[in-house]
Amino acid sequence: MDMHTVVVGTSGTTAEDVVAVARGGARVEVAGEALAAVGAARRVIDDLAARPEPVYGVSTGFGALAVRHISPELRAQLQRNIVRSHAAGMGPRVEREVVRALMFLRLKTLASGHTGVRPVVVETMAALLNAGITPVVHEYGSLGCSGDLAPLSHCALALMGEGDAEGPDGEVRPAAELLAAHGIEPVELREKEGLALLNGTDGMLGMLVMACADLARLYTVADVTAALSLEALLGTDRVLAPELHAIRPHPGQAASADNMLRVLAGSGLTGHHQDDAPRVQDAYSIRCAPQVAGAGRDTLAHARLVADRELASAVDNPVVLADGRVESNGNFHGAPVAYVLDFLAVAAADLASIAERRTDRLLDKNRSHGLPPFLAGDPGVDSGLMIAQYTQAALVSELKRLAVPASVDSIPSSAMQEDHVSMGWSAARKLRTVVDNLTRVLAIELVAAARAVELREGLVPAPATRAVLAAVRRAGVEGPGGDRYLAPDLAAAEAFVRSGGLAEAVESVTGPLA
Repeated sequence: MDMHTVVVGTSGTTAEDVVAVARGGARVEVAGEALAAVGAARRVIDDLAARPEPVYGVSTGFGALAVRHISPELRAQLQRNIVRSHAAGMGPRVEREVVRALMFLRLKTLASGHTGVRPVVVETMAALLNAGITPVVHEYGSLGCSGDLAPLSHCALALMGEGDAEGPDGEVRPAAELLAAHGIEPVELREKEGLALLNGTDGMLGMLVMACADLARLYTVADVTAALSLEALLGTDRVLAPELHAIRPHPGQAASADNMLRVLAGSGLTGHHQDDAPRVQDAYSIRCAPQVAGAGRDTLAHARLVADRELASAVDNPVVLADGRVESNGNFHGAPVAYVLDFLAVAAADLASIAERRTDRLLDKNRSHGLPPFLAGDPGVDSGLMIAQYTQAALVSELKRLAVPASVDSIPSSAMQEDHVSMGWSAARKLRTVVDNLTRVLAIELVAAARAVELREGLVPAPATRAVLAAVRRAGVEGPGGDRYLAPDLAAAEAFVRSGGLAEAVESVTGPLA
């Protein structure tokens, strides 16, 4: 199999495949066994559609309008209408990678054989992804229950050849033009198909999967920047000893402590905390770094478990069961995903908070154990990194606001038929901002810690630290000296962290970190 092709079967997908399609542009192929299962489920729907008894989603209206039986000649119109009416999003466009993840995950459920759509619907969805056609989806419109209705509707609209979409060249054009340009026939929806295209937690799940990938990298970054700050403050690495963490056996804590210990191996700066300014213990922001980051790692592990369960799920209502029954259900409710999205935002905000406290300590001459005020070249004439810490504090304050859970809110909708919703889409949207801001906070700690280590003249930092210093300077972040236009340094540090350059520099010495 081509390494750039992701094959979708009946049993779900993996987080790695979601990222490959959403971010890497991997091609999608629907397995033959999936198309066979889709065809078998469709025959069940066709049989029900031919009967006089009303069946929800097949021959009735939707939501609070489910009491009306729809005659056969109006059912195609019914499916078109649900897509058109539900494509009611507003606000800015969401990112291309989010829409691709959403489409791929809806495809995953369609391919499960539990939704009752025809094979042509599955094949057309895959064709849009492979052509690089990305429907225009807006920020607002999902309550995270009955699925991400408005976002998924905008995608379904493009499948019908309606609405707007972005082509592979980045230009937004009418979907009909893009489909024609790529030889894709618009889908004429039939019974159940409009509903099946809309009823999933795919948007919030896609954002969860990508946030988990990003946060896994950032937790490693946080261990590295914490180690550099400990080193710059002449702290002790004895608190990182594995036997200390074994007696409180949280796996994330042990992993973070081990990462820090490996970064600090061979340092000539650690262990000086009782030289000129005696300290029995380092401050909490230094000494408890593995406990805070480790708790976040364990939170991330739980979020990944939830994501993996969702990736193995077929979320639709009603669903076609293996024995041929078509049953209504509540599996579209986003609570499981929404909770962990909020939980990740809380943990990330706290990780940023402790990083900011370390940065502030590096800049305060009364607590930095001999470093110049604000790490300035000529304090008083120069302000050094004073305002970089202000920026970091503003980011942390924003992160604390974003840590307020979205999932505790609910606004009833659909004439009280949908009277408790998850707000999971909103939780996912704010988590994306959280991830971006955490990246910036850690980049600022990196700038400060790197400068502080370089100011410890006569002491030799750890080999891993020296590799970081060399790499961060190559990335465009200047070292100690007089004041200069600082924003470009911070932007370069952010790009360095975001690209994985920091982890690569450290691991060139330490080997792979957790």
